[in-house]
Amino acid sequence: MTSFKAGEIVEVPFPFVERPVQKLRPALVLSSAELTRDSGVVVLAMITNARRSSWASDVEIVDWREAGLRAPSVVRWKVFSIDGVLIHGRRGVLSAGDRETVSAESHRCIGI
Repeated sequence: MTSFKAGEIVEVPFPFVERPVQKLRPALVLSSAELTRDSGVVVLAMITNARRSSWASDVEIVDWREAGLRAPSVVRWKVFSIDGVLIHGRRGVLSAGDRETVSAESHRCIGI
């Protein structure tokens, strides 16, 4: 099984249920490669361009092109886990600055 590292941007099918039509959406890997290797599970956070709404806790991805995104986007704290085999591939990785900002905000929002 492919392992994914925290800070990578991957593509996941949405919605996460059996439907004839699914769209691939970007998501941020939060879990370690070890978790994926040991359990097959990947913990992710939603990435959105947030054109219609915003949350106070959204984290802007400044270096969005480097992250493999197609438009300015934010990390939104809708956190979920899926089986790693459902991930369609990697898009990119957060820059060091974006990773630091996301990490700080995750501690504030998730509280652990």
